[in-house]
Amino acid sequence: MKIICGVDEAGRGPLIGPLIVAGIAIKESDISKLTDLEVKDSKLHSPNRRQELFEEIKKIAHSYEIITVPAQEIDSRCDVGMNLNKLEALKVANVLDKLNPNVAYVDSPTSPDGAHFKHLIKEHLENHNIDIHAGHKFDHKYPVVSAASILAKVTRDSEVKRIEKEVGESIGSGYPADEITQKFLREHLNNSVSKYIRKTWATWKNLQAEKDQSSLGEF
Repeated sequence: MKIICGVDEAGRGPLIGPLIVAGIAIKESDISKLTDLEVKDSKLHSPNRRQELFEEIKKIAHSYEIITVPAQEIDSRCDVGMNLNKLEALKVANVLDKLNPNVAYVDSPTSPDGAHFKHLIKEHLENHNIDIHAGHKFDHKYPVVSAASILAKVTRDSEVKRIEKEVGESIGSGYPADEITQKFLREHLNNSVSKYIRKTWATWKNLQAEKDQSSLGEF
């Protein structure tokens, strides 16, 4: 029985909330079931459809693994020199070791060639018998990677909703240009909610510097 795996992430870019890395392992003979579901890159489905597919994909899967990387871990890894590509590669390796497929297709953040990302994954991989293929926009090319992108995106969206419920306000898209996100950052720069903010991102550092400068100006 040949097991095929797809791996993708959600939440690399936002300043707020976790990075999610998800993998789905499926029997080669069941790949057609994903095609029948018309799975596509998660961003090409509506939120309701993603939720429906999330449940259907889990039923079809031989196994799946979803890893949540909180903002605090992203920051702590960055502080010791592990950038986001290296961190994502580590978590992809963790997913692959858990699922133990014969072949894996991984959406790569490096463009246009995924060879470097594949190398980063192999640095952390325990099972070197896995045949790994990494490439940019694999979530558009391979249904099994599209399925993984849906698992990651739905999980990330669920976590964002949980954070918003906890703080009682929207965090917006989480990207620096978003005014709602900027408002959230300014209001929660250093309080208990700031654990959800990636403090190694330049936007947070700049806001912190502005606040520190403003405090100095009061004297």
